Amino acid sequence: MGEGSTETPQGVGHGQGGHVPVLLKEAIDFLAVRRGGTYIDATVGLGGHSLEIAKRLGAPGHLIGLDKDPKALEIARERLESVVGRRSLVVGQEQDQQLDWPTVELRHGSFADLANDERRTTKDKIDGILADIGVSSLQFGDPARGFSFQAEGPLDMRMNPMSELTAEQVVNQIDERELADLIYEFGEERRSRRIARAIVRSRPILTTAQLAAVISTAARSMKHERIHPATRTFQALRIFVNRELDDLRKLLEAAPQLLKPGGRLVVISFHSLEDRIVKDAMREGAKEGQYKLLTKKPVTASEEEIDRNPRARSAKMRAAERV
Repeated sequence: MGEGSTETPQGVGHGQGGHVPVLLKEAIDFLAVRRGGTYIDATVGLGGHSLEIAKRLGAPGHLIGLDKDPKALEIARERLESVVGRRSLVVGQEQDQQLDWPTVELRHGSFADLANDERRTTKDKIDGILADIGVSSLQFGDPARGFSFQAEGPLDMRMNPMSELTAEQVVNQIDERELADLIYEFGEERRSRRIARAIVRSRPILTTAQLAAVISTAARSMKHERIHPATRTFQALRIFVNRELDDLRKLLEAAPQLLKPGGRLVVISFHSLEDRIVKDAMREGAKEGQYKLLTKKPVTASEEEIDRNPRARSAKMRAAERV
């Protein structure tokens, strides 16, 4: 969730096609897709960026797409199949290369798995990695997933439904001090202690609407704020439940080992915590001679794109090239 905005999904918006990836042209331009190369879409989502990469790859190119959310992965698979063709999509160990289209391999898992993936045989052979960090409209739009405070739903917030930890467990089981710390650290919420105290006193809290009401009572919106008082707390819980920042750090740590010389890393983030991690990792890599920075400042969406897709307002993209 971008700062200074209302609660909205990251990474995609709703256009006529129902799925509008943020900074699509800019991301693909910086990725500089090489025909026949090997690319990783670390957050395949609903397949918007993957489709554009696949169009440019051609045979014998190879696209690996990962996502924590099996539902998103299934939608992406169907979308790619409709354009790329069934025969070029890898299912399990079976593959049949279709002329003029790359092999597209979709995997259920976190991009953090790239660092220790035993199945990976492409070390030092990756031409580019794209990561669009954040929550998709599919996740935000389903009240049963528990990501949004704008609709009644269970306190879940798991991107991977098979993960053990839920937001309900965090809200109802950890002690007040730890809860306040995580709301402050991952939500950058200055009123974290007041909010944590109110949550603990209101236990058990079982739904998104109930939690939003408790937070709103404890920390009313200030006049200068344009966001709902629950925005930062919901962000903090989501990041904590899904280990989002830990996973991002693992991806950035693995990227220099995965990329071949001239390979590119492109990351789109949606709030300052993520952007700071990406910026620091790329700058440190440049100091160590691993990267050439391609973006001195983050690339942001044009006013035209923001008008078309308000969710693009908080997006920041950074890119680097392996040297």
